[in-house]
Amino acid sequence: MKAIVLEKFGGLDSLVYTNLPEPEAMPGHVVIEVKAFGINHAEMHMRRGEWAEAAPVSGIECVGLVKSCPGGEFPVGAKVAALMGGVGRTINGSYAQYTRAPVSNVALIEADLSWAELAAIPETYATAWTCLFRNLQIAQGQRLLIRGATSSFGQAAVKLAVNAGVRVVATTRSAQRFERLEALGAERVEQEGPDLSGRIAEAGQFDAVLDLVGNSTVLDSLSIVRRGGKVCLAGWLGGLDPIANFNPLLQMASGVYLTFFGSFVFGTPGFPLSDVPLQSIAEEASAGRLDVKPSRVFKFAEIHEAHRVMEANEAGGKMVVVHD
Repeated sequence: MKAIVLEKFGGLDSLVYTNLPEPEAMPGHVVIEVKAFGINHAEMHMRRGEWAEAAPVSGIECVGLVKSCPGGEFPVGAKVAALMGGVGRTINGSYAQYTRAPVSNVALIEADLSWAELAAIPETYATAWTCLFRNLQIAQGQRLLIRGATSSFGQAAVKLAVNAGVRVVATTRSAQRFERLEALGAERVEQEGPDLSGRIAEAGQFDAVLDLVGNSTVLDSLSIVRRGGKVCLAGWLGGLDPIANFNPLLQMASGVYLTFFGSFVFGTPGFPLSDVPLQSIAEEASAGRLDVKPSRVFKFAEIHEAHRVMEANEAGGKMVVVHD
C-alpha cells in the first residue's frame, strides 16, 4: 500500500512517500481502507519529535470502509470513522491507504456526505461534543464563553453549541476573525487576552467556559462563570507552560468547577467512542443543519503543503486529505 512514513524528526522533508505491507487483521481490531483523514497539530508535534509517542506512519484519525473485522463488530464495507486508541502513536496511522484501529475506537458514520466532509468530523467534533455535553453539561438557553474559538476545534464547538440553542460568546486574538465567528452564530465576539474577566460585561454570570487557550487563561476563566458554573480546559493555543504557583485556596472562586478533557482517552472504559453521537452529527450535517465543510482539502500527494499550511497557522479551520 502507499504510505507516508516519518523517516526522521524535523521539517516537512521528514514525511516520505513509500510502499508498506497492508496491516494484518487482528482480533479486537478493524482494518480500514482509508478514504480521507483530518490533519491535526498533534501530527506536527510528532513530526518534530515533540510527542512522547510517534508511529512510523502518522495520522490519529480517518474515515473509510471496513476491509476486515475478525470479531464481527462491524460489517465489511461499512462506512466508519476511527480516532485515537494508539492510531498514529503506537499503531501505524491514517497517512496510508489502510490502517488498523481498535474496535473501541471505531464508529459507524453512514451519511450522505463527501469523504472530505466526513473526514472533518471525527477528532474535532467528538472532542468538542464531549467537552460541551459531558464535561460542561451545557443546555439550551445557557450562556457559554468559548476562548480561542477560531481554531478548528473552537469553530466546531461554536457550531454544536449554537445548534443546541446555547447562547455563545466567542473570543479570538485577531479582530479580522470576529466576522467569521459571528457568521457561525456567536452572539458576540471579544478580543482574547489574559485579563478578559476584567473587560467582559457578564463576568461572573456565564454558565460555562470552554477554554482552548490553556494554562495562561484558565484562572481568569474561573472568574467568568457564575456560582455552580463550569470551566473546561481542553486546549493549549497559548502554549504549554504550566500554571506557576497555582494556589486554589487563593486563586479559585468559591463554588465553581474546573474540568479537563483530552481526546487521548477515547476508547478507554470510561470514554467509549460509542458515547459520542458521531452518526447523529453526520446526519445533522447531511440534512444541512450543521456545516462540517473543511477549510482546505488536499490530495494524498500534497501532505507537505498541508503541514506547511498548518505550521504557518494559515488553515482557517479543519483541513483534510482525500485519497485520489
